[in-house]
Amino acid sequence: MTADRRRILSFAATLAIGLAGGAAASFANLPVAWLLGPALLVSVATLAGLHTDLPPKLRDLVFFLLGIQAGSGVTPAVAEQIALWPLSFAIQMLGVGLTVVLSVAFLRRVFGWDKDTALFASLPGALSFVLVAATQTRADIARVTVVQSVRLILLIGALTPTLAWLEGGAAEQAGAARGAEGGLLEFALLFGICAVTAVAGVKLRLPGGLMLGALIGSAVLHGTSLVDATLPPIVAIPSLLLLGVLIGSRLRGIDRAMAGRLLPASLGVFALGLLASGLAGLAGVALLAIDFGTIALAYAPGALEALTILAFQFNLDPAYVAAHHVVRFMCIALAVPFLARRASSGRNGLGDPE
Repeated sequence: MTADRRRILSFAATLAIGLAGGAAASFANLPVAWLLGPALLVSVATLAGLHTDLPPKLRDLVFFLLGIQAGSGVTPAVAEQIALWPLSFAIQMLGVGLTVVLSVAFLRRVFGWDKDTALFASLPGALSFVLVAATQTRADIARVTVVQSVRLILLIGALTPTLAWLEGGAAEQAGAARGAEGGLLEFALLFGICAVTAVAGVKLRLPGGLMLGALIGSAVLHGTSLVDATLPPIVAIPSLLLLGVLIGSRLRGIDRAMAGRLLPASLGVFALGLLASGLAGLAGVALLAIDFGTIALAYAPGALEALTILAFQFNLDPAYVAAHHVVRFMCIALAVPFLARRASSGRNGLGDPE
């Protein structure tokens, strides 16, 4: 069998599993069923050994479409809250710092992990930067990868039903209700501007640049009321499904026996991350007068693309959520080279001595 044929069959199997997961979740009336169902079922299939896959070009198209969708949730009223964002960023980063401190202490004291591995497994997000930096130290890369990947799946699985409960369980209806009929000229303007901003996001190397760039273009058009139309369900639902497939396939290459052994550590790090971000969120609600659902998505430790889309689905503020994940990503990306240098020295408090 040729490599191309294997890739096609792998994608077909992955898509079938995603469809089954979405249909089952929809039948069970789960919130954001066409994201949550595929993400969970494809995750199980991936850990079971199936080679799950999403072609890069299709992945890029999904990010572009979902960026447009998320940006359509921005209204002119959003500008009134922008003055609060700097304080909100500061509160968020205090939560990130608390997450790292608690998680490192937990992994060190409960499981006896070395300092390097505990540190890089505890950083919430910016996984590519974290893994590259960790390779320059004595950190156990396999452990770091498993804990970080499992945290992402748990985050989506836990936050979605929690937000549905907090927001009254009308996620799909909220997202669909925002849709509006648009003429050909309006859609041409929307897709044209968003294509330009998406390419700019990639060129500027923004985190999630393709999706974030499209979101910015869509947000400007919708926030200024130049455009009212949003993606119809026939486009939005398959995009959600494919994002769920992508999330589940990120566990590819992880040894399931190791994932099982590391599950207690992964659950502990996940719980401590939720605790720290939750405390920061409560402070944010008290000081900023922004609703808890929006802050919960913004302060959650990771998953920029998925959580921004959840903000749209739950009729929250996707621009606020995306901005906070970009800030968290950038702060961690800037910090990890410094942390790696200190860890590799072995004498500055981050790495164990020789």
